[in-house]
Amino acid sequence: MSDLDNIDDFEDKTDYVLDTSGTNCPLPIIKTKNELNGMKIGETLKMISTDPGAVADIQSLCNALQQGLEKTIEEDNKFIFVIRKTT
Repeated sequence: MSDLDNIDDFEDKTDYVLDTSGTNCPLPIIKTKNELNGMKIGETLKMISTDPGAVADIQSLCNALQQGLEKTIEEDNKFIFVIRKTT
């Protein structure tokens, strides 16, 4: 389930936060993958990026790693992703 929402609709109940603002591909993806590797199944990660390419990259990463991309939010030139560790 991936949808582009307004941040006002987002309730921050994530277990981890990774802010990659100011970095560009491939760093947001590498950092996200490393963070997910250290998480337990069922935990959630809020990843923040300023790289517009991260939208497609995070979707591809979650598909490749079989992780749950629960939410994608864009606001104020930031992209916020909520990912649930599923494997």
